[in-house]
Amino acid sequence: MWRYSRIADLDLERFQPAGPEASDVAADPGVAAVAQEIDAVVVTMVDGSPSIPALPQEWVARGVVLAQAADLAEEAAGLGSVAVDAPDVFATMNDAFTAAPVVVSVPRGVTLDRPILVHHRLVTPGVAVFPRLVVQLGEGAQATVIDHVSSSSAAGAVLSVPLTELSVERGARLGYLSFQDLAADAWQVGSLVARISQEANLSAGLIGLGGEYARMRTDCAMAGRGANGDLYAGYFGEGDQTLDFRTFQHHDAPDTTSNLLFKGAVGGRSRSVYTGLIRVDKAARGTNAFQTNRNVKLSDTAWAESVPNLEIETNDVRCSHASTVGPVDPEQRFYLESRGVPPTVADRLIVAGFFDEVVRQMPGGQPVVDAIGVRISEKLDRVEGDLR
Repeated sequence: MWRYSRIADLDLERFQPAGPEASDVAADPGVAAVAQEIDAVVVTMVDGSPSIPALPQEWVARGVVLAQAADLAEEAAGLGSVAVDAPDVFATMNDAFTAAPVVVSVPRGVTLDRPILVHHRLVTPGVAVFPRLVVQLGEGAQATVIDHVSSSSAAGAVLSVPLTELSVERGARLGYLSFQDLAADAWQVGSLVARISQEANLSAGLIGLGGEYARMRTDCAMAGRGANGDLYAGYFGEGDQTLDFRTFQHHDAPDTTSNLLFKGAVGGRSRSVYTGLIRVDKAARGTNAFQTNRNVKLSDTAWAESVPNLEIETNDVRCSHASTVGPVDPEQRFYLESRGVPPTVADRLIVAGFFDEVVRQMPGGQPVVDAIGVRISEKLDRVEGDLR
């Protein structure tokens, strides 16, 4: 699963793991504003070192846990409970070097009335961080978790190797968003591993906007009858960026459903990579699994690779995959221009509308959707020379 990647360009000797204590750094103002608007409980992690707030008393009374893994019993921490086998060598590195894993545990039947926001800031030049987040939802529980990572442009080249484990037990509902907004020199090689149990639901969103090279591998297992997994992503490359996504939708129980929609735009000399696999095991009759990847090229020098795949070992299933790579739709452009919209403005509107289908699916509510829209608009400002 490394074909088309730039992993050969990664020089690990450029980076050093963070020290035990992080400097006191103010939160990103934009993230802080959104956190306040959605009334989130915020965990701040500076160079991998967490600051965990006190939980609302009603959460504590109902047994909700938000803590470092080191403060919990090994079984309660749940490290490796979903990522039983490391997806790749970088997940193994995370196992070895993660300094302060964070655990979110919501007991059976508990609904969190506020989202949890984990805000990662990389500020030290040349730092390498290995964030670990474990989210466990008990039977019938409900929660929303937002994972945001950014880096200071002054930090230059930094490396983030995150590993996130999501466990969604019977009848539970989890909304999860990974928002990657690193600076231009940063590298990310991350993994998201999810297990969805009987009649449970996961809605997972990925936003990829920053980084010199940013990769996220997503393994989603529909592991109980009636499990449902919805996977959405929006990504926008500019300059010399490479944004890389690999997905596995694994159905190993009957009557399960997964729906994947990834949409990206590439401008300048940027590249995007998507490869995905739907796997339906023999026991997974009645599966409905769908995989769609759409890409828009904003310049002749941009490049997008899209490789969807199916592997089906049983019958009585409904599965499909689709992918497209192409320029801005000329018919949509003509429609707008014929009504007096200038060409560049028309292209901006088309690209913004193209992303709307996935952005509006992101967990966290309208303030989060609006914040993503602002960042997409800023990207469009920077690639305006590519627009007609």
